[in-house]
Amino acid sequence: MTTPTTASPDASATPAGRPIRLYDTTLRDGLGMEGLSLSVDDRILLVQKLDEIGVHYIEGGYPGSNASDAEFFQRAKSLKLAHARLSAFGSTRRVGGDAATDEAILAVYNAETPVVTLVGKSSAVQVRDVLGTTEEENLAMIADSVRFLAEHGREVVFDAEHFFDGYAENPAYALATLRAAAGAGAGTVTLCDTNGGSMPDAIIAGVRAAVEAVPCAVGIHTHNDAELAVANTLLAVQAGASQVQACVNGWGERCGNANIVSVIANLKLKLGIDVVTDAQLARLTEVSHFAGELANLAPNSQQPYVGQSAFAHKAGLHVAAITKSAGSYTHVDPLAVGNIERVLVSELAGRRNVMMKLREQGFDIELTDAQARTVLERVKEQESRGFQYESAEASFELLVRRSLGGYVPPFGLEDFLVVERRRHPSDAPSASDSEMLAEAMVKVRVGERLTQTAADGNGPVSALDAAVRRALLESYPGLEHVALRDYKVRIINPGGGANAAVRVLVESTDGVHIWRTVGASTDVVEASWLALQDSYEFWVAHYREG
Repeated sequence: MTTPTTASPDASATPAGRPIRLYDTTLRDGLGMEGLSLSVDDRILLVQKLDEIGVHYIEGGYPGSNASDAEFFQRAKSLKLAHARLSAFGSTRRVGGDAATDEAILAVYNAETPVVTLVGKSSAVQVRDVLGTTEEENLAMIADSVRFLAEHGREVVFDAEHFFDGYAENPAYALATLRAAAGAGAGTVTLCDTNGGSMPDAIIAGVRAAVEAVPCAVGIHTHNDAELAVANTLLAVQAGASQVQACVNGWGERCGNANIVSVIANLKLKLGIDVVTDAQLARLTEVSHFAGELANLAPNSQQPYVGQSAFAHKAGLHVAAITKSAGSYTHVDPLAVGNIERVLVSELAGRRNVMMKLREQGFDIELTDAQARTVLERVKEQESRGFQYESAEASFELLVRRSLGGYVPPFGLEDFLVVERRRHPSDAPSASDSEMLAEAMVKVRVGERLTQTAADGNGPVSALDAAVRRALLESYPGLEHVALRDYKVRIINPGGGANAAVRVLVESTDGVHIWRTVGASTDVVEASWLALQDSYEFWVAHYREG
């Protein structure tokens, strides 16, 4: 495991001595991502989470652009934040206009946030071709807009749009836009790699030139179109930038923005800059996953630091090494960012993986080498049928129990029949009810008791689940608290067409614990049942009352 590099004398500051400030722009730039949307309630919750992990600035959006942003800023006035300052985003005044009467300027002013971020052009080409005005007028637009807000008590951040492209084309003019903002009272000028294509050497050169050109703080805002956003952000800090703009999980337009989760972890663990406390750092995984839940986006299992696979080991040699020395194949301590080291079990794994996986899950049975071989052979057999246990630890534990001999399952599904039909719309109880109706009849045995029940559902899996649950509640009443958090169906062999096998992954919870199970079959109902059966069986084995 690597250790952080030597920190600067002030561990929260840049090499130039300025303190580093985290600026989150998820609620503005991040929401530019295709398919991403957050309600006002979601935005408020995310602001509170970001504040809790020590983010210094949170950009709430553009209050003059739509009703949702306007409502957010109105509700945000009552927020009590411990660390963060809210910022409203807007643009410089119109060409030929007056900042004091400009609608865009007044919108951010009336949002009553302590910070206002204004975007303006730093590329002479953009000024001429997009704004359709002169370079001199653009400088006046920047200065007038910043001055109006600064004189009215706002901390102003100037986002220098297309700065790095502009600096490559005309360095003198790009720097002149920064001087115009700084001279009018901006507290920070942020250099934007708007198109996301700048190479590291260009970032370093641009930041160094900006730091020399203005007396105020210099920030960095990168996009990920060349997959360099996080790296370029870190290089900018090392070159003297003291404000870093980024988005949760790297969300953003096109290929996204710099990922603030990775930026925080790298600043703290790799560069030795204490941008957040150790306790706040340990909540990174939680906040990353929380944001994904709010947005209804599946988490990226391979996301650095916080992904489920970020510290997962599958190769036998790796597992052998970490058995002897924890951290042999991890670059940081997973617990530092709120994650865990995991051992995967698959047909590629060795016997040691099986043993390590059991210990990781707190399994209280020691296996002999012969038993471990038996389990591994069973894993290989099941995976050849489409099962996969890497993300289904509960099913893996049950597989082990069933492989050892002498295991008595708490219940068994003796028989079931599922009928599905399409009813005429006029027969539906209400217009909102589905025209599809499914009914399941099941026989479930618990010990010597055989129970036969039936239940309806809005689909065959729903009906089967309801019928089995109804039968089991007689013996295990606590099952009424168990619910499915997630249900995923994967086609295993797409070339099989309608005859393709499917894998069903189920995530369940009783409100306190969370566990994952898997089923596979050429029949989606059977695959679903196998995953549900494991879910209920695991709960009975671990969490039922008494």
